[in-house]
Amino acid sequence: MKYIAIKDSRVLLSTLWIFVTLNYLYCDLIGLMDANLLKQYLTGTIDGLVLDETFLLMAAFLMEIPIAMTLLSRILKQNANRWANIIAGSIKTIVMILTLFVGTFTLYYLFFAIIEIATTTFIIWYAWHWSTVETE
Repeated sequence: MKYIAIKDSRVLLSTLWIFVTLNYLYCDLIGLMDANLLKQYLTGTIDGLVLDETFLLMAAFLMEIPIAMTLLSRILKQNANRWANIIAGSIKTIVMILTLFVGTFTLYYLFFAIIEIATTTFIIWYAWHWSTVETE
């Protein structure tokens, strides 16, 4: 299988991180339109999960991963770039799979989760198969 040149690989990976980030954000935005969830947001507890400062800080760390990867995918040298994408993609894939078993099931969440898991899985695969020969 022929792979895209290194500069294009960086652009592709960065673009994939932008794509998955927008999916994370729009899923959360749609969740705010879900009357059942909105009532729980206003109480500070969703399905027994307390949305305290620690929880929100952890959520911020998790959301910073794909945001940072949009930049890091463009500026890191190839080997560091490959590993950063593999590690970040793995973390986000695992977290998304785990979230499917928490809280109330909704079709819109499943829809976004499938797209997000497919995208981060592709990022892992692509970075893993990205040639280790530097051609810049």
